[in-house]
Amino acid sequence: MFLDIGGVLLTNAWGHVSRRKAADTFNLNYCDIDVRHHLNQVTYEEGKLTLDEYLNRVVFHEKRDFTPDQFREFMFTQTTPFMDMIELIRQLKEKYRLKIAVINNEGRELNEYRIKKFQLNRFVDFFISSCFIHLRKPDADIFRVALDIAQVPAEQIVYIEDLQMFVDVASDLGIRGIRHKNYLSTSAELASMGLEI
Repeated sequence: MFLDIGGVLLTNAWGHVSRRKAADTFNLNYCDIDVRHHLNQVTYEEGKLTLDEYLNRVVFHEKRDFTPDQFREFMFTQTTPFMDMIELIRQLKEKYRLKIAVINNEGRELNEYRIKKFQLNRFVDFFISSCFIHLRKPDADIFRVALDIAQVPAEQIVYIEDLQMFVDVASDLGIRGIRHKNYLSTSAELASMGLEI
């Protein structure tokens, strides 16, 4: 089983909702930081910028009345787990002895924090994170790397992802995909594939 993290197991790490909240909390110009974010997002998520470098470009390019540490702490506290999905995946792994792989786009510091904080490494066997392998979805090569590491034929994999485009890219490689909308719809689709708890 291949999984995304943001939107499936946890809320998004640093999506537009969190950036908007940061702008309100720290009295920032949202349009400015959003433009700067999009100019640096790919480089950061591919592991080519540290979080400090990203923040220097996006937030601290001018003097602020708060510190980088305060801003980082805010970023880290924005994640909420989807416990029903985490439990579903844990139970399916145990019942069917599944290999579980995460394929996600995320900067290193946020990714590592979220893995540890929510103990994702207790049930995920390996992490194909953009910051580790320097590839991002929708690049099909990130799925090819995951297939190489998993050593499982594409047709024996199900991929759970909240963005349809990424499901489609995986599907082009023969991977069965589920567009995750909520716990009930995803668990029903998994059950239709013979994976039920």
